[in-house]
Amino acid sequence: MSDAPPILLWLRRDFRLSDHPALSAAVASGRPIVPVFIRDSEVDALGAAPKWRLGLGLAQHEKALANCGSRLVLRTGAPLACLQSLIEETGATSVYWSRLYDPSSIARDQEVKETLKSQGIEARSFGGHLLFEPWSVETKTGGFYRVYSPMWRAVKDRDVAAPLAAPVRIAPPKNWPQSERIEDWSLDAAMARGAAIVRPYVRLGEAAAQDRLAEFTNGAISDYVAQRDIPSVDGTSGLSENLTLGEISPHQCWHAGMRAHLGGAPGAETFLKELVWREFAYHLIYHTPHIAQRNWKPDWDRFAWNEDAGHPHVQAWMQGRTGIPFVDAGMRELYVTGRMHNRARMIVASYLTKHLLSHWKIGLKWFEACLVDWDPASNAMGWQWSAGSGPDATPYFRVFNPVTQLDKFDPERHYTNRWIAEGQGAPSNTALSYFSAIPKSWALSPDMPYPAAIISPQEGRQRALSAYETRGF
Repeated sequence: MSDAPPILLWLRRDFRLSDHPALSAAVASGRPIVPVFIRDSEVDALGAAPKWRLGLGLAQHEKALANCGSRLVLRTGAPLACLQSLIEETGATSVYWSRLYDPSSIARDQEVKETLKSQGIEARSFGGHLLFEPWSVETKTGGFYRVYSPMWRAVKDRDVAAPLAAPVRIAPPKNWPQSERIEDWSLDAAMARGAAIVRPYVRLGEAAAQDRLAEFTNGAISDYVAQRDIPSVDGTSGLSENLTLGEISPHQCWHAGMRAHLGGAPGAETFLKELVWREFAYHLIYHTPHIAQRNWKPDWDRFAWNEDAGHPHVQAWMQGRTGIPFVDAGMRELYVTGRMHNRARMIVASYLTKHLLSHWKIGLKWFEACLVDWDPASNAMGWQWSAGSGPDATPYFRVFNPVTQLDKFDPERHYTNRWIAEGQGAPSNTALSYFSAIPKSWALSPDMPYPAAIISPQEGRQRALSAYETRGF
C-alpha cells in the first residue's frame, strides 16, 4: 500500500482499461487510484435506452476493475460536490478524467476544473474519446471545418497515437470510500419490458468490443463499401454502441482499420472515413454547439415544420405504422434492437422531416430515447444532415423516395420481412418480438392489417418541394 495521496479517476464515457490516457497517467504515478462514476443531472436526463445501456456498461466495467484489484465508487449528485466530498474522505489531491465535447459536458467540466484548481487540487483532463482534439484540426486559414471532405483530406495522413496497454493492476487506496449500489439506481426502469427484448442484441463491455472489431476487420471490412448499405446484411462494424460509452477507443479502431487498409482490404478506407465522420460531428458540436439544439443554418429558422410530437402522422412514424415498409421496418428494428441500420436511419429521417414536414428535433428526441448507441454529436449532426438544415447536409431538395430506395437496397424484401409481421402468414420471430417490446398502451397486434401509406412518396415529395419554394429556399 502506498502512503501517497490517491488520485480520483472520474469516469464518464470511458468504460475500458486499455488505451485510456487518464487511467494510464494515474497508474504511471504509482499512487493509489479511486475510480468513481457520478450519477448527475446529465445521466438522469438520458433517454430510456441509453440510460439502460449505460447501466449495463457500468456494471460490466465494475467487474473489469475488480479483476485489476480495484473498485468502482458510485455517487449521486452534482459532480463538483461529489468530488469535493470524495477528496475530503480519501485525502485525494488529484482528479483525472477523459474530456467530453458537448456543450453541457464542457460547462460542467470547466466549473469542476477551475474550482478544484483554486482549492489546490490537481485537476487534469485527457483525450481519448476522439482521434484528434477539435481545436487541433484547422483549415488553412485557421478556422474550423464546415464541410466533411476537406477535413478528411486534412487528417487522413496524420499520425494517430498508438493505443496504450491496459494496466495489469490498479493500486487501491488504504481505505475505500463508501459507494452506492448500481442496482439501487434503477437505470433500467424506463425500458420496462423492452429491456428483455433488446438485451440479446447488446455486445457488452471492452472484451466484446475488441472481439467485434477483430471480427469486422478480419471479415466484413473487405466488402464494406457495398455491404454497408444493405440493411438485411450484417455488413457494418456495429462499433457505435461501444464507442459511445468508450468500451473501445477510436484509436484502436483506427489502427485496426489502417492495418486492414495496408493489407489490401478494399473497404478499409471507407471504414476510416466513417471514423472521421464521427470526428466531424464532434468537431462541429465543439465549434458550433448550437447544432445540438437549433438549426445549424439560421435560414431554416423561418421554415414552418410541424413541432407537435403528438400529431397522428408523427405517432404513426414512431410506431412503425406509416404504411411505408422501409420506414416502418427501420422504426421496428430500432425498438427491438436499440439500433437501426444507417441506410434505414437516412430513410426514416428524410420521411419525418420531408414527407411529413415535421421538425428534426422530434426525431432527435425519439432517437435519444430509443438508441443504445446514442451519441450527442452524431445524433445532432445526423438529423440536421437529413433535414437539410445542417452542415454538409443532403440538399434540401433531395427527398429520398422510400419505395425506390427499398427496391434498390432490399429488392427481395429480406429486411422488411424481418421486421414487419402484418400480412405475413408466418412472421419471423424478430417481427413478432416488436409487439413484445412496445408499450401495451399502443394496443398493436401482429394480427392487425398493415396500414395504408399516411403520405405517399409522390405526395410527400411534392408537399416538401412546395413548402421549400414558398419559403424561398
